[in-house]
Amino acid sequence: MCGIVGCILAEKSASKKAFESLLRLKYRGYDSAGMAGIEDGKLVVKKDAGKLEEINQRINFLEITSNIVIGHTRWATHGAPTRENAHPHIDCNGEVAVVHNGVIENFQELKDELIESGHKFRSRTDTEVVPHLVEEGFKKGYDLFNSVLYAVKRIKGSYALAIISTREPDKIICVCNESPLIIGIGVDGMYCASDIPAILPYTNKIISLKNGEIAVLRHDSYIIRRILDGSPVTRSPQIIDWSPDVAMKQGYPHFMLKEIHEQPQSLRNGLRLQEKYLDLISLFMDRGKKIFIVAAGTSYHAGVAASYMFSKLAKVHVHPVVASEFIENYGDAIDIDTVVLAVSQSGETYDTLKAVDYARMRAATVIGITNTLGSTLTRVSRAYILQQAGPEIGVAATKTFTSQLIVLAQIALRLSKMRGKLSQDEIDEFKSKLHEIPDIVDEVIKSSESRVKEIVNKYRDENLFIFIGRGISTATALEGRLKLLEISYIPSIAYPAGESKHGPIAIIEEGVPVIVIAPNDSTRKDIIGNIMEMKARGARIISICEAGDREIAELSDDIIEIPRGVHELLTPIPYVIPLQLFAYYMAVEKGFNPDEPRNLAKSVTVP
Repeated sequence: MCGIVGCILAEKSASKKAFESLLRLKYRGYDSAGMAGIEDGKLVVKKDAGKLEEINQRINFLEITSNIVIGHTRWATHGAPTRENAHPHIDCNGEVAVVHNGVIENFQELKDELIESGHKFRSRTDTEVVPHLVEEGFKKGYDLFNSVLYAVKRIKGSYALAIISTREPDKIICVCNESPLIIGIGVDGMYCASDIPAILPYTNKIISLKNGEIAVLRHDSYIIRRILDGSPVTRSPQIIDWSPDVAMKQGYPHFMLKEIHEQPQSLRNGLRLQEKYLDLISLFMDRGKKIFIVAAGTSYHAGVAASYMFSKLAKVHVHPVVASEFIENYGDAIDIDTVVLAVSQSGETYDTLKAVDYARMRAATVIGITNTLGSTLTRVSRAYILQQAGPEIGVAATKTFTSQLIVLAQIALRLSKMRGKLSQDEIDEFKSKLHEIPDIVDEVIKSSESRVKEIVNKYRDENLFIFIGRGISTATALEGRLKLLEISYIPSIAYPAGESKHGPIAIIEEGVPVIVIAPNDSTRKDIIGNIMEMKARGARIISICEAGDREIAELSDDIIEIPRGVHELLTPIPYVIPLQLFAYYMAVEKGFNPDEPRNLAKSVTVP
């Protein structure tokens, strides 16, 4: 997944415009890139791993002389960053080229079927099943449009597709489902892209495709239809007057806010994990006598939450450990019976990799969770799972945190099933609750954003915030505090609420704001007691609580409500959203750039 461009023009200048469009998508992050066009009735495909400018120096994208070109910058999710795995992908006969963003859930099943039918695959990507399925449509006598329809009706998952074929070289077929794709109406032709900034210099007349729609672009026209029934769609273009900087953020003022809003989709992608990888990770964990989650920063907080998941679901004790303390604290206890689950968004975090190397030298089994295929962590792990959150530009992690949680929850559930610790009814119920999370997060973002702004305005001049939670909500409190500290620079502390009387309550005085994570779970009675302790000493209480919780509301000065019915082990995912928004808007209110917090980097690769 990453960036798609396509253009079909009256003149043969498509390669230049496609290449320039890809350059404008570099901000999204990528590991490989490629383009395909049609010259004299034949497909010409150029692609490689690396940076666009370097690839262009090697293979010269601009040599493609065509009026029709599709291009792609890839952030690997299936298959390492190599030339073979770079997009575009083609069919056996060299008649179809495809670029794709998203995750195809059933690609392995389709690939096995296609191989059995005689198809030859060149890559290890999920995308490559698409051109072969289109080829199957041709075999059935369909034209390009109906062959693409045949293909997309067989795939499951998220996808934005741009497809060209030598059989009908006068059109680009675009398809959209849970992955963004836009059409641009230009004076000189038609464009498509995953992001507006890619094509903004060529046209500001934009149509956004919606889920379940397919479009046919010719150089002088377009049509949009619904995949389900083929019915036509009429939609007027939107005139975009954004600056290039705003366009890169899709209209959001900062990448951090954009990425907060992307979480429903990143969570949906996080639920599209391959079963065999979940089984493999779970098998390694089941064999371990000592199991550690090793991580740093936000990933460590995800590990803290996961330790509760593993304990309550799989009835297994997992130690979350700050990576920089792992060797000193547990090094002498590491042996062949140890499993280390390393969690790192970048897969390059120095302290995490140092801990992993130490564990490997002592014969421990290392498994990993990362957002970056081809990273060091993927190379040194016995097995790994990709979060599939897509690139994250903002330094303060948001969508990678929640996607780590949803991946860890699935591993805990799979391990529980493997160990026979839950009934099938309990497994089915938890799985159902998991799949509700993306929609709940979407609702939380929509319902809480304006409320968060009001609370920020009320507390903007405070110079200390305290975050508390109990049980798994301790992890939510820790992450909320980190976000506020990182980007607004306000001194903040977070701790398990039960620790208040062991010291922290000493700093509570009149007017001190205390943010309480208070879901309706097994800790609710105790957290109410903690709120009353704080109120008795003059604290102002901001509670993140379940919608309709009158008792919490009456004890609080301000509340942000979360939809009812969230499983207690999944509460950190929706309950952290208001805290991310709170940190973001507080930073903006104070005049700080939340995308570039001082003294911090996206990936800590030095000691």
